[in-house]
Amino acid sequence: MQESPLIVKSKEFALQIIRVCNEIKNTKKESVLTNQLIRSGTSVGANIREAFYAHGKADFIAKLQIALKECSESEYWLELLIESSYYDKHDILDLCIEVKRLLISSLNTVKNNK
Repeated sequence: MQESPLIVKSKEFALQIIRVCNEIKNTKKESVLTNQLIRSGTSVGANIREAFYAHGKADFIAKLQIALKECSESEYWLELLIESSYYDKHDILDLCIEVKRLLISSLNTVKNNK
């Protein structure tokens, strides 16, 4: 069975978040924002993975909505890190937005298939 693009992209996002946070901590000695980002950024994929083992449609939707909230929070922390010059690569922000769009699309699809 082929894995969902949402699972694949969210795991890729989590791995990149870990790398970015480690880089910022090592080079800029910043930990407050990166600690927040690592929590929310890795939580996205964890909630998506949980959704695929949901107890029903309502549980599935609830987990994806939590993942969407965490993704939005991650987008905020990334914007702060980029705009405050702690980090200057926008690829991770682009990936975050891509995951967010996939989540919104998935939620719309499952809600419309009631």
